[in-house]
Amino acid sequence: METKRQQRIAKLLQKDMGEIFQLEMRSLVAKVLVTVTKVSVTPDLGLARFYISIFGTNDKNTVLDRINQHTGEIRGHLGKRVRHQLRHIPEVQFFEDDSLDYIENIDNLLKDE
Repeated sequence: METKRQQRIAKLLQKDMGEIFQLEMRSLVAKVLVTVTKVSVTPDLGLARFYISIFGTNDKNTVLDRINQHTGEIRGHLGKRVRHQLRHIPEVQFFEDDSLDYIENIDNLLKDE
């Protein structure tokens, strides 16, 4: 169970990371829509796990690998945005959020019956 503080920081990080992908890292994810669907922050605020949905491409793993290769640069942009709210900028990890694919699969199975 996340504390209120973790939840507030997760919302802050989610909003800022979404803006980073839209504005500052546009060249990294060119012609692909990247949405931050969930953020999970550890209790010591040392690690933030970002779950992202990737639309507009069939090769989602390549986009995720490209994002993971630039985590230092992305963390730097995040640090510039939240430097007045957080004392230490958490390490970032990115994971693919496949919950929408799972829901679509269930819908297709229900339609077949």
